[in-house]
Amino acid sequence: MNALTLPDVAAQVSRQTLPLDWVGMCGIATPVLIDGQRLSATADAGVSLDDGEARGIHMSRLYLALGLLEERPLSPSLMRQILKQFLDSHEGLSVAASLSVHTDLLLKRPALISPLMGWKGYPVSIEAHLKNTMFHVELKIQIPYSSTCPCSAALSRQLIQQQFVDDFANKTLEHAEILAWLGSSKGIVATPHSQRSTATLTLRLDADVEELPLQSFIDEAEAALGTAVQTAVKRADEQAFALANGQNLMFCEDAARRLSTALARSPGITALEVRVVHAESLHAHDAVAQSRWTRDLS
Repeated sequence: MNALTLPDVAAQVSRQTLPLDWVGMCGIATPVLIDGQRLSATADAGVSLDDGEARGIHMSRLYLALGLLEERPLSPSLMRQILKQFLDSHEGLSVAASLSVHTDLLLKRPALISPLMGWKGYPVSIEAHLKNTMFHVELKIQIPYSSTCPCSAALSRQLIQQQFVDDFANKTLEHAEILAWLGSSKGIVATPHSQRSTATLTLRLDADVEELPLQSFIDEAEAALGTAVQTAVKRADEQAFALANGQNLMFCEDAARRLSTALARSPGITALEVRVVHAESLHAHDAVAQSRWTRDLS
């Protein structure tokens, strides 16, 4: 018996002749290699459907091209190669392709004082686009940090001052007594509120960037903020963290400006978007600030 030819419904003419901007798949499970780590990731892969008469694209061809992700370290050149395969396998149907990879980059971070270390995960997305010969890559990185409210700190200091007046009015000041007062709960009657906060950085890379400088951008951002969340700590580390927060009081506006100023000086990027969210401990809502920057290429 002769083998039957399997039907290809996607090759049929569409009843509605309309081009589509993007057709593909989201949430494809795949391993990726980043900075020597094999990480679990998901990928979104798709192409434009510019032939309005075509019923659909060949999704299996996109899926198979993603096999390169597990063979070589993730880089702009690898993503461009995969996107070219997307378009080559859809010649006559598509002129644009995109690929997004989502994972958590794991970095081992030292404690502030003690020799302890621990792993911290940073959600990252690497998105690449190819249209005709125009290619670009964007990185999206989420960075957690601590933020202490300047207004709350000032109000707390005022209450401590008032308590000092109440406790030491018309008294001869003794060094030992003041020192004991400062170290007691009676002296420090108020503390400023802090919150775990998140900075989301979206960076468009220069066309000639060959690596994915994820860790360098994370390091620059954490240095600018000064209050990166910690992993394993001892009491000395916790005290150093409290000191860092006290020396880096910031509203969400301050955090956004710090990050924008620091990262705009970084080589290898043509555009930057910063979004910071302070998950308020005072309010039931969040405080948010955003900033955008684009390099003048004229």
